Amino acid sequence: MEYVYAALLLHKLGKGIEEDAVKRIVESAGITADEAKVKTLVASLKGVDIEKAIAESAAQLAAPAAKTEAKAEHKEEKKEAAAEGLSALFG
Repeated sequence: MEYVYAALLLHKLGKGIEEDAVKRIVESAGITADEAKVKTLVASLKGVDIEKAIAESAAQLAAPAAKTEAKAEHKEEKKEAAAEGLSALFG
């Protein structure tokens, strides 16, 4: 995960996501950089629109929250309907 964070940091700073830069950031955190992981990460991010990927991830995270909120509203409506039914019985 630290490699992904390093790539995000470089992106945020407007720097290119290159092997040496990722390796330096990881090592500055006191971690011995794994060359294979660095190479894999950099190769995987070639041609990826990071801003778009972040936006899509945020949208996916928001979708379950919206569903939960809708379910909560539906439950509240059911409770209100049940209360209305009881009031009709007891006048």
